[in-house]
Amino acid sequence: MRRLLVSLLAGGLLCFAFPTFDVWVAAPLALGLWSWAWSGAGARRGFGLGFGGGLVFFVPTLSWSGIYVGAVPWVALATLESLFLGLAGSLVGWLCRDGRVRPLAFALVWVVTEGFRARAPYGGFPWLKIAFGQADSPFGRLVALGGAPFVGFVVALAGALLALAVHRALASRPHPSRVPSRTVTLPVAAAVVLGLAGLAVPLPTDGPTAQFLGVQGNVARPGLDFNAERRQVLDNHVAATLRAQQDVTAGRAPAPDLVVWPENASDIDPLRNADAKALILQTVEALQRPLIVGGLLEEPVGFVSNVALLFEPGKGNTDRYVKRHPVPFAEYIPNRSFWRSFSKEVDLVRNDFVPGPAAGVFRVSTPSGQSIRAGLAICFEVAYDDIMRDAVQTGANVLVVQTNNATFGFTAESPQQLAISRLRAIEFGRSVVHVSTVGQSALITPDGTAHQVTSLFTQAVVRGALPLRDATTPATRVGEAPEWVAAAALLAMLALGVRRGRPEQRPVRHTTKEEDDDDAA
Repeated sequence: MRRLLVSLLAGGLLCFAFPTFDVWVAAPLALGLWSWAWSGAGARRGFGLGFGGGLVFFVPTLSWSGIYVGAVPWVALATLESLFLGLAGSLVGWLCRDGRVRPLAFALVWVVTEGFRARAPYGGFPWLKIAFGQADSPFGRLVALGGAPFVGFVVALAGALLALAVHRALASRPHPSRVPSRTVTLPVAAAVVLGLAGLAVPLPTDGPTAQFLGVQGNVARPGLDFNAERRQVLDNHVAATLRAQQDVTAGRAPAPDLVVWPENASDIDPLRNADAKALILQTVEALQRPLIVGGLLEEPVGFVSNVALLFEPGKGNTDRYVKRHPVPFAEYIPNRSFWRSFSKEVDLVRNDFVPGPAAGVFRVSTPSGQSIRAGLAICFEVAYDDIMRDAVQTGANVLVVQTNNATFGFTAESPQQLAISRLRAIEFGRSVVHVSTVGQSALITPDGTAHQVTSLFTQAVVRGALPLRDATTPATRVGEAPEWVAAAALLAMLALGVRRGRPEQRPVRHTTKEEDDDDAA
């Protein structure tokens, strides 16, 4: 019962590491509690402990997913994600079945199960990775070295080291002479060093600059029918853009080099609807600068494409990016006939969205001769490591994240997404133009600082100069290598555990100094 209570407590504590609480230190503390609770539990009990703790964490932090569609999808998603924490608990429980806290084993399990969760099923759901709550912490700066998996590893390792220190201290209470103080202080010191190591990682923000304008046009109403008046949404973005241009004409603001509209700014197909296309072209001519439009295309036949379209003055639509990772059960129904047997609600998605073929980078030149290479991501794509990395490796010197948060109301979804964009800025050393239909929108510099953060469900613009950078961070170069190294190390550890066999059941006793020296292995 004590283990269960600790595991549930850890799940609740981890909620505070993410927006809108933003208490980043809650993450290593929560993971430390989990490493203590799962160690010695065995595989079966470990699964239950991890699954229970996962529910306490995921149910509240993913509550935005059911704000308008009801509890069933929300609880189903939270339950699915909790299964991965159940797997983590099972692996840790088996690897540490003798009751010792093994920080390295726990950290490896954490990285591997987070990576698994980010890929399965149907492409995975990496939202709420530990790294995504660390944009303001020293841990977060480590993302520039090895990406989000490396941050997760270090946070998990630091938390488990603290748990090891507590485990040793409790074991030594009846016989303090058996456990020298250094066996307690050394893990604490190592955890502190890991927690502060990120401060040594430089986050440069120098480089030539370009002027960006992000337009948050707002919608008629929040909810699933946000685009019931699709023409009004388009009109809102046109009006807000032209109003911003008036400030340029009057000399109150600098002229933008690139203007960005968010996802779903034009749900009327702007390539097939003459009125929508005319409005966009008129806006581009008034700006005399390139405009990125988030829209929906009625193609290919029988399907829909979620796209970013580049419009240039005098040229019209010159480039497009099709969202590579449509959201399962929201933008398409996988295995439709199978899931229809459970609920006919799947047919509310009448036309499936199709995935795009490749990374998107829009290239435009500024009047001063600078080259803007904008790497594209649409909505939840910002949470996928490979999609963001592909854009940078394709040549992006700035990142553009277009999103629509209208279907999540006044919830933590928007701040959670903005936090991910901030971490991506640090990871790749790139500025980020994060633009939402309804907020939050912001301009983010390569050190992860968000500027001009807008309020939800207001019409607003974000404008200013952002550095264009070509330098490549170590995280960009190593790619998925940290995850594969962790997976290989964990497999080796599991193989050794199988070879050694299950240890004999012995009465609980206090550890010796020699055993304590092996705990961190």
